[in-house]
Amino acid sequence: MTSNPWLTLLGLINGFQVTQAIHVASTLRIADHLKGGSRSAEELAPLTQSHAGALYRLLRALAAVGVFEEDENRRFALTPMGDCLRTDSATPIGAWAECVGSPYVWSTWGHLLYSIRTGENAFQSLNGKDIWNYRAERPEESAVFDRAMTEFSRGGAEAVIGAYDFSAFHHVVDVGGGRGLMLAAILTAHPRMQGTLFDQPGVIAGAEAVLEAHGVVDRCRMVGGSFFESVPEGGDAYVMRVVIHDWDDDEAIAILKACRRAMRETAKLVLIERIIAPANEVPATKFMDLHMLALPGGRERTRDEFSDLLAKSGFELARVVPAGRINVIEARPY
Repeated sequence: MTSNPWLTLLGLINGFQVTQAIHVASTLRIADHLKGGSRSAEELAPLTQSHAGALYRLLRALAAVGVFEEDENRRFALTPMGDCLRTDSATPIGAWAECVGSPYVWSTWGHLLYSIRTGENAFQSLNGKDIWNYRAERPEESAVFDRAMTEFSRGGAEAVIGAYDFSAFHHVVDVGGGRGLMLAAILTAHPRMQGTLFDQPGVIAGAEAVLEAHGVVDRCRMVGGSFFESVPEGGDAYVMRVVIHDWDDDEAIAILKACRRAMRETAKLVLIERIIAPANEVPATKFMDLHMLALPGGRERTRDEFSDLLAKSGFELARVVPAGRINVIEARPY
């Protein structure tokens, strides 16, 4: 960050260049190839099916912003940031770089003006269908998105479990839980707990390997379906991790009401979501809110907006527990 406002603004304006450069580096698995030590662009080129000269120009640009480090011999090594692009990183984010830099996301952000002028979903306008049906028709795009969501769960699960006490629950239902990484982390931390993983049938199909790898598959039931229609009964906690932000209010209320119908009076609803900060603070959530507007048509919300949404769905907001870059919102039925 520079003290010159013009240069600072120029850096923000040109931010798209960094986004695409990281997207390309992640798609080429550069960080995986650097895991064992530094390499030159000439060594990396055949491993990534790239042009050595062009690859060097990419890597030196990313080294200038701290993603990699270049030495005097034009060899590149991982930095702590670059390490997060490894597919086996403890704090991975490479799949998200691949997702947001892909043509269908990239072109939608190019039509943000449409969303701002109309309040409507730019992706739907561009493609004639919502993003969920678009991905369902393109397994390769869906796989990248699923990996990105799994990586976010892997990176944030420890913070959530450390901040919020799940020990009082006997049976946790993870609604829209993807491939089950969040639920697997909860069950691992609580060996006597049972779980139900609920998501679309095509998503659930990839969950067994994740649950088995964590040694919890024998304590977890997997159920496919639509959370707009119904969710499994029998839980004393219903968890949704960054699900509600994908949907505008009417759709979010429909999902929450489906949960309410399945829940006993003593059960708890546990939403793991971002909360919009006061004015002039925490830009990441506010830019993610624009992402939700342009692509899935959802929104990030303030605490008061969550409280109102829950009240319209048959819940009372009980408390909000910060968990790193996200929050745990606990609600009870009424």
